[in-house]
Amino acid sequence: MDEMKVGVVDVGSNTVRLLVAAVAGGEVRSLREERAHVGLGEEILVHGRVRRRKLEELAGVATEFGRIARKHRVRELETVVTAPGRQSPSERLLDVLARATHAPVRVLSAEEEGRLAYTGAVARTDVGDDVVAVCDVGGGSTELVVGTALLGPAWVRSVDIGSLRLTASLLHGDPPGIAEIEQARAAVRDALAILEPPRPERALATGGSARAVARIVGRAYGPDALDRVIGFLTGRSAERAGAELAVPVHRARTLLAGALILAEVSRLLGVELAPAKGGIREGVALRLASERAAA
Repeated sequence: MDEMKVGVVDVGSNTVRLLVAAVAGGEVRSLREERAHVGLGEEILVHGRVRRRKLEELAGVATEFGRIARKHRVRELETVVTAPGRQSPSERLLDVLARATHAPVRVLSAEEEGRLAYTGAVARTDVGDDVVAVCDVGGGSTELVVGTALLGPAWVRSVDIGSLRLTASLLHGDPPGIAEIEQARAAVRDALAILEPPRPERALATGGSARAVARIVGRAYGPDALDRVIGFLTGRSAERAGAELAVPVHRARTLLAGALILAEVSRLLGVELAPAKGGIREGVALRLASERAAA
């Protein structure tokens, strides 16, 4: 397949992101990436829907991302909505995004989100013939997928527990107390207890929490390293943690929850998690290019 430029706007619970990429031969090369914190997940948790003012903020971001993508002369542009589209009425949200980007908008099911995250993560990692797990921790849900590069995702599961939802429901303090942290850890274990994934030979982690943890530990991480991250964050306010780790306060506020989820996933899988270079946006980019080539 000849190289094709595509654009992906990814609307998540915390952040809206843009990927403009060149796709060829199953490989994705990033040309431009942008992100903006919009906080749709918190809006939905507090108000049960996305109100007009937040929709206007989202429209502004999406309009700019659409403009950037078209400046790069993309052949295909698509907006995908993850947990915010599944956890609240989405008709107005989708209409706003379609008008802003002048491109198709699609709410991904939890299974679609997991499969695309797996495809994007594996495409940018040399995994050989290994059985690979991919964990995608978002703000509103966590997807866990196991498969191989050749056959693709074979086992796909999603749980409605993410870094933002866990923070909002159980980690109320700033910083949270020890009792809150242990309650949150128990909630994650309970949510994952129903899962029986195939045992992978290696595992990749994608999503904002996974990237932030990787900046802290600087390598692949298992339960012990993640417990050290949790210990570091315990007793630190979001503002202090953000300043010390050079991450935005909104990311620091949910990082403890993200680390708790990643630690329990690593325990469940029995292997360390390596930060992935790709994820859902790369997976969507590959799908768009494949669909356009087949048309």
